[in-house]
Amino acid sequence: MEKFKFYISRMTKNGVVFLKWLLVSIAAGLILGAVGAAFYHLLGLANEFRTEHPRIIYLLPLSGLIIVFLYRMAKDDDLNTNLILSSIHSDKNIPLKITPLIFISTIITNLFGGSSGREGAAVQIGGGIGYYLGGIIKLDEFDRRVFTMCCVSAAFSAVFGTPIAAAIFAIEVVSVGIMYYSALVPCAIASLTANTVAEALDCHSEQFHVLYITNFKLDTGLKALVVAIAASLVSILFVMALKFSEQTFKKHFKNQYLRVVVGGLIIVALTVLLRTTDYNGVGIPVMEKAFRGEVNPEAFLFKIIFTAITLGCGFKGGEIMPSFYIGSTLGCFIGRYLGISPSLCAAIGMISVFCGVTNCPIASLIISLELFGMEGIEYYLLAIAVSYMLSGYYGLYSTQKIIYSKYKNQYVNKIAHH
Repeated sequence: MEKFKFYISRMTKNGVVFLKWLLVSIAAGLILGAVGAAFYHLLGLANEFRTEHPRIIYLLPLSGLIIVFLYRMAKDDDLNTNLILSSIHSDKNIPLKITPLIFISTIITNLFGGSSGREGAAVQIGGGIGYYLGGIIKLDEFDRRVFTMCCVSAAFSAVFGTPIAAAIFAIEVVSVGIMYYSALVPCAIASLTANTVAEALDCHSEQFHVLYITNFKLDTGLKALVVAIAASLVSILFVMALKFSEQTFKKHFKNQYLRVVVGGLIIVALTVLLRTTDYNGVGIPVMEKAFRGEVNPEAFLFKIIFTAITLGCGFKGGEIMPSFYIGSTLGCFIGRYLGISPSLCAAIGMISVFCGVTNCPIASLIISLELFGMEGIEYYLLAIAVSYMLSGYYGLYSTQKIIYSKYKNQYVNKIAHH
């Protein structure tokens, strides 16, 4: 009888906890779904306007001054994705001002021709709102961390339209080698809710159609392996380029206003010299071309350069969409010489670089299914596994912790190289 009472008591407590997270996660999904949809549409309008009025890029240096001014007014230059991850590790305070700042500055960056993405911005938007709301509803330190992850999932899902990957990404990206399963239910519910809201508000998930997928065999597997190896090395190059650019600008231009103007002028000059806007903004049209087998050989390299300069000098936005661009164009380029579908190689390259820069193999596998479908899963699994190992301890986020070694069953607890 005592054991029965114990089980009833335990089930009751579990039920109360579940009900609490069900309610707050749905609320988070509703709020972040609406905010994410607004961000999605405004960013889309910004990219459309720039495409229709290409000369607006000449105002990029001026727009950079506005971004720096906004962050200086906020009196905090350390508002970025690293702050979100650090907060989940140690409950470091995330000021709510991070949300409007990254929201506005990412739109400005894309409107005037800077090269940046939207998912990294979504992480900051979700993290800022989540941490603030967690305080409003009086969550304790540990539940507040979970709720922050929950809102990150919701924002990522709303902006990119991959709810399953968004739920997993938030609980995997914080610490490499472990996953925060205590946040699985809140992240899943919030992500699915936010995606539903975003779809109702006319947000469309990205769908890349992979053409000519051949059956997985020894020869095709080896060719996919070549793409994955190249992509893992390029993921390291991308991370190193971002860090080098940031350090170089800070070293030679101490003044933030001068730094962003110089960076903006370099982007303008490169755009004029190359006579193309392929490397400005998010770059989804170029990715779509890569999946049709159409690519310029140098596209991946120029995207690395444009993104590193844009983010290094002080413009804002995410690094994930640029990683997709870099991976897809690289894969397509290599595939044209391997005798295998360039479209399939674009998918392999895209998911490999994403895994390499985020150190999130499970989220990478799931996002490949949501973006490309089940067909070709063997190639994606192989590519993700290879990229995860060969990319080493490099990553986009300097506060991301490597808990367990990538090479041995060994506890290392070190910070990812950035």
